[in-house]
Amino acid sequence: MVYYICMKKVWNNGPLLIVVAASLWAVDGIVRRNLYSLPPSIIVFFEHFIGSILLFPIVIKGFKKEKLNGKEWAAIGTVSLFSGLVGTLLFTSALLMTNYISFSVVFLLQKLQPIFALVTARILLKEKLSKKYVIWAIVALISAYFITFPKGIVNLNTGDKTLIAALCAFGSAVAWGSTTAFSRYTLLKHDDKYITGLRFWITTVLALIFVIIMGQQSVALTVTWAQFAQFIFIAFSTGMVGLLIYYKGLKKTPVQISTILELTFPFLAVIIDVVLYKSVLVPVQIGAALVLLFSMYKISRLQKI
Repeated sequence: MVYYICMKKVWNNGPLLIVVAASLWAVDGIVRRNLYSLPPSIIVFFEHFIGSILLFPIVIKGFKKEKLNGKEWAAIGTVSLFSGLVGTLLFTSALLMTNYISFSVVFLLQKLQPIFALVTARILLKEKLSKKYVIWAIVALISAYFITFPKGIVNLNTGDKTLIAALCAFGSAVAWGSTTAFSRYTLLKHDDKYITGLRFWITTVLALIFVIIMGQQSVALTVTWAQFAQFIFIAFSTGMVGLLIYYKGLKKTPVQISTILELTFPFLAVIIDVVLYKSVLVPVQIGAALVLLFSMYKISRLQKI
């Protein structure tokens, strides 16, 4: 009984769910890099295709009960195109170029994402920013920046594709950040699992069209069982399950809170860089990480949960 009550509280704690989802996404980078031999478009198609199949019963059930209006369909379509397809394509492309730009630097996108999320949340959802929020948000962004760039300088002179990788990371920040408000807009009046399913199905169709346009249909047929197993792993961890958790949290959490809590993503990416890729944290990064954690805590407390 105690376990059930605790789990119920966790499942209804929006900010905590955002942190859990962001933590899963940090692990996603490791798995995605192992698929380096496949074009980004094929990776995006298969991860969404598997998720859409698993969510099919929920979509059918929701389609009979849920009625989206024109604006809500436009919003979920925008999210599927820019966050599901474009953002994931750019993010995957950047990760596949980590010979030119480090694993943790790719996650610079999560430090820029709040800027675009807050702008669209202000316009679409009319979310107002308190003085306390602005102060702690600035602190969080600055500390997150110094976790990745301890000397305060961005070095793009490490290879021919460094600038391309950095631009891909920046592009995914724009795509993901600007669509967070659109996601919450559709979640406010509808079941979060149904909206997750719709996003996966629409993105799958868009990804298939993109694969055909790029003439990569034949590559899809060369996917090995080992690679397919990795797609299944993504679906049950960082992909479909991660988005289900995130949308559950986003439905209960204003964009201005959730977008800062998502900085858990790059924070853990730096830890992964240390453990797996033998990067060494300098004192500035350690201090910045502690400040980031504290600022995220203060921001999460601005919402009554």
